Amino acid sequence: MTTSTFPAGATLVFGGSGGIGQEVAKSFGAAGSDVAIVYRSKQAVAERVAAQIADGGRKATIHAADVREADQVSAAVQAAIAAHGRIHTVVWAAGPVVEQVALADTTQALWRKSIDIEVHGFFTAVQATLPHLREHGGGSYVHLGSAGHVWWPAKDGLSVAPKAANEALVKGIAKEEGRHNIRANSVLVGVIEAGMFLELLKRGVFDQKWTDETHKLLCIKRWGKPEEIGSAAVFLASNGYVTGQQINVSGGFGI
Repeated sequence: MTTSTFPAGATLVFGGSGGIGQEVAKSFGAAGSDVAIVYRSKQAVAERVAAQIADGGRKATIHAADVREADQVSAAVQAAIAAHGRIHTVVWAAGPVVEQVALADTTQALWRKSIDIEVHGFFTAVQATLPHLREHGGGSYVHLGSAGHVWWPAKDGLSVAPKAANEALVKGIAKEEGRHNIRANSVLVGVIEAGMFLELLKRGVFDQKWTDETHKLLCIKRWGKPEEIGSAAVFLASNGYVTGQQINVSGGFGI
């Protein structure tokens, strides 16, 4: 079993069945934390990830919830606490596949869906877990944001704008909850060879011209790997004196 730098209990990963989220969950397992995976519809994927974490010697459980439904989020949190005794880290990796459309062409339905899942979902997850973290002497929130927060990519507003609201919330948590030994930080995610990017690539949304133009914006001339997001998330969760900060894991996107 891996020696842990984390206290007893689990890392709760919302969106742990997603392309990036599953690698983040496995990264916490490899770092010595037990893991509770929250998924919406990909039960088979969640089960596979939990089995891989268990193969590494850590306990892993799965919990179904639609993050738009507060009662489902609360039930998943309570089930994870019951299974693990404590949650010490909450990772927000949930989110829909983001349609690439200009702001002027964004429908009300798409906008509301993005806000409901990304912003209201994250706030609901925080409300469901914050009392528990306070009660157990502290903990950490790690939010997976967007590198577009510091360099706006055209047509990615349905990701960048909601996540920007969450960046403000992260700083608010850091400011208000530090006295309870609760920290909050973000990993700003670049183009990662997993999950949403691969889905949009398969759909033909990103063509060779897009690839060539995007590579011009990268200092490191390759796409990122999901485990590189995982290692950044583990760092933010395990360093007890970092709060209210962002790590931009994007190959130098936009520098």
